[in-house]
Amino acid sequence: MNSSDILILDAKQAILEEQHRRFQELQADGNWHAALPQLQQTLTCASDLLQESLTLLEKVLNQAPLSAPPSLPPDSPV
Repeated sequence: MNSSDILILDAKQAILEEQHRRFQELQADGNWHAALPQLQQTLTCASDLLQESLTLLEKVLNQAPLSAPPSLPPDSPV
């Protein structure tokens, strides 16, 4: 994980927050005709952020050295 990965996640998080704020504003105004498409956009941004996070997590896990799980003492119950 490098600084560009963090910047991308931060940017996508900021976009999601702005889309969500817009949706809440339209919802509070009772403007459902505009709120429903905004909800779709908000959910698309949330999905994009989650996908980017998952991709980054997989990247980090693939780069991590594999280590053996800690062993339990022979007399400990499982």
